[in-house]
Amino acid sequence: MSRNRFLERENYTAFDLFQVVKSKIVGNCGILSVDDTVIDKPYSDPTKTELIDYFWSGKHKKSVKGLNLITLFYTDVNQICVPVNCSEIDKSIGKTKNEHFREMVNEVLTWGLQPAWITGDSWYSGKNNLKCVRDHTLSFMFAVKRNRRVSVEKGTYIQVQSLEIPDSGLKVYLKGFGFVKVFRTVSFENTVIISCINQSPRRLIT
Repeated sequence: MSRNRFLERENYTAFDLFQVVKSKIVGNCGILSVDDTVIDKPYSDPTKTELIDYFWSGKHKKSVKGLNLITLFYTDVNQICVPVNCSEIDKSIGKTKNEHFREMVNEVLTWGLQPAWITGDSWYSGKNNLKCVRDHTLSFMFAVKRNRRVSVEKGTYIQVQSLEIPDSGLKVYLKGFGFVKVFRTVSFENTVIISCINQSPRRLIT
C-alpha cells in the first residue's frame, strides 16, 4: 500500500519513497537486498516512449521490450520488507545497472539506513560492487557465476565451480577482490554463494 500511495504522487524522487517507508522500519542492522525487474511493454514504441527499451529478462530468458527497474529492499529485525530506493534504467544516459546499484547504496546510507548485510544475485557480484560494499564496512552475501576465478593455493586460480565446498563453507581468494567464504546451495543451478563479514560488523539482531 505504501508503494501504491507513493506512485500516485507527482514529481517524486527515490528519497520521497524512503521518507514514506522509513517509519515502518524497526531499528537498524537488517538486510539490504538488490533486485531488478523488467516490466513487459510489448506494444510500446521505444522511439516515442521514454525509458522503454530492450532488456534481458530472467523470466523470458531473452531480451524483451519494457521498463527496467532496480530496487533496494530493506528487511528489518521483525522481517518487515519495504523498498527503500529505486531507479529506472535509461540507456540514453549510458549508466549500467551496477553503477546504479553503487549510487543507490551510497544514497540510502547517506539517508541514515544502517544495514548489517547486503545481498544480491550474481549480476551484482562484480568486483567494483563488492569493493563498494567493503568500503562501507558492510557484510555481504552474493551469488557468483560459476566461472569466477578463485585461489585456494597462492598463485593458482581455478573456476569456483570446480571447488569441493564443505557444508560449513570454504575460505578462498576471489581474484581482483580478496578473501571471501564460499558456499554451495542445493538448487537446479548448483549456485555458488560468496560471503564476507567485515572486520567490525554491525550485529544482525534476530
